[in-house]
Amino acid sequence: MHTHNVIQQGNGRPIKMWTQGVPVDEKAKQQLLNTAGMPFVHPWVAVMPDVHVGLGATIGSVIPTRGAIIPAAVGVDLGCGMMAVQTSLSAADLPENLAALRSAIERAVPHGRSVSRSKRDSGSWGEPPKVVDAAWAQLDAGFNHLTELQPRLKNSNSRKHLGTLGTGNHFIEICLDQAQQVWVMLHSGSRGVGHAIGSRYIELAKREMERWYINLPDHDLAYLPEGSPFFGEYVSAVHWAQEFARLNRELMMEATLQALHQEVPKPFSTDAMVVNCHHNYVQQEEHFGEKLWVTRKGAVRAGKGDLGIIPGSMGAKSFIVRGKGNEESLCSCSHGAGRLLSRNEAKRRYTVADQIAATSGVECRKDQEVIDEIPMAYKDIDAVMAAQSELVEVLHTLKQVLCVKG
Repeated sequence: MHTHNVIQQGNGRPIKMWTQGVPVDEKAKQQLLNTAGMPFVHPWVAVMPDVHVGLGATIGSVIPTRGAIIPAAVGVDLGCGMMAVQTSLSAADLPENLAALRSAIERAVPHGRSVSRSKRDSGSWGEPPKVVDAAWAQLDAGFNHLTELQPRLKNSNSRKHLGTLGTGNHFIEICLDQAQQVWVMLHSGSRGVGHAIGSRYIELAKREMERWYINLPDHDLAYLPEGSPFFGEYVSAVHWAQEFARLNRELMMEATLQALHQEVPKPFSTDAMVVNCHHNYVQQEEHFGEKLWVTRKGAVRAGKGDLGIIPGSMGAKSFIVRGKGNEESLCSCSHGAGRLLSRNEAKRRYTVADQIAATSGVECRKDQEVIDEIPMAYKDIDAVMAAQSELVEVLHTLKQVLCVKG
């Protein structure tokens, strides 16, 4: 039995949607139809249940293309994704009050952002620690190559942001699974440098469209054709940023586990299960006997046996999943619950008291600044999981007990 439905407009490509029982905004549908109308999209667009309107392309969509890439569809948080580590600790090993542990993690990992002329951004390193410099050494040559081609990227916060969390929906969590095992889970991407790379090539793609007088249904669908001057440059820049994002998550995980070692007297191991997956990226893959560029914007690769992470909101639960390799979905699944309300709408609608109630039992910030992340701003994660049962199987269900937000 198939649990997806298909929409199509004119001679655009079909859009296959795994959204049964989940609300889909009309604006998101229009955005999907615009994308599916691009001549190089092939064979169809796959839509995940966490779908909602994004900049350039819909979040929760998988866009396979032949001979071109849409930089705004890949977005600006290149390589953004999740990492989770299962520890040998159980709930009983954690301290009764988790406030000291949260402070220890907040000290270990720069997070948030403060901008003033006089002092450094609190979300970056003043002087990166040795372990960060060692990781940067793997990225340095690629960065130099990148900045030779695009000198303005030199000033992006690259080395000082490696191993830092950022803001918005990025987080570090301590969770318990169904067997009361302790997990550490975090969400972040390529930080300032990824943003600078994404923005630069979106601008270049738009400029190319103007140069060739190409009219688009939405100027954010500006694309770079394979073989054009910036295409190869963009692909290598994106791959570099994806590598930065992966290392960024590994460094933060290491720092968080060290904080956990400090605060929890019992020794523990972390080799049972480790998952590190992107959910905003582009890569070349083979589908239906053909090499395609696959852009996952807010979607996780779920090939047969692939491990993935699907987080809910900061008051819900999250899932460690194994992909079923469903080719109809281009071997993909959702990257979370998906927003129901915009950040501004959530702030308009809810109060600090609502936030406190919605996150009871979770050691986390509960102030005005994080209301845009209130659980009610997200879709129901259980409905989202039910809608994609033919895409993934659930291995572990995680509930957070501590959450650090930028």
